[in-house]
Amino acid sequence: MSRLTLHTQDSAPADSQAFVAKAIANNGFLPNLIGVLANAPVALETYMTVAGINGRASLTLAEREVVQITAARIHGCDFCVAGHTAVALKKAGQPVELVRALQNGLDTGEAKLDAVAHFATAVIARRGAVDDAQLQAFLAAGYNQQQALEVVLGISLATLCNFANSLAGTPVNPELTPYLPGAI
Repeated sequence: MSRLTLHTQDSAPADSQAFVAKAIANNGFLPNLIGVLANAPVALETYMTVAGINGRASLTLAEREVVQITAARIHGCDFCVAGHTAVALKKAGQPVELVRALQNGLDTGEAKLDAVAHFATAVIARRGAVDDAQLQAFLAAGYNQQQALEVVLGISLATLCNFANSLAGTPVNPELTPYLPGAI
């Protein structure tokens, strides 16, 4: 049971309705995160806008999903872990074993993806003030300064979603429960 109103397309405030409709069109269902964010049209607009911008980053979809799953795991947001696990498996084509490792905070065996996960973990833990060795390890893995900032961008998007879900106690949609930690 959500602690905040879980809106439907019909109950969403007028300023949220277009975003709700877009989310339904993109997903085939209304993710409960969107139903919660609909309570604050500017928060929902921010989420949709920043998600679109993040989607244009130079990091690959797989790399962006590493950031999202890592942040959600650290922030304790099973809703977002499940949602991004679904994307990593279905859209980014990542193997189950790799995504399961990410869900558990373990190395995946893919050096570049592990570098992203380690860097994202450090950025969150140090609130951006990573030490020189952490930044250099990320860069040495083949990434650049732009992509270091794109990791921060992804974390900012994740933080909005993860914290909104934690505040609301957002229930996981049935469509996403097969992707919860421990389910894959």
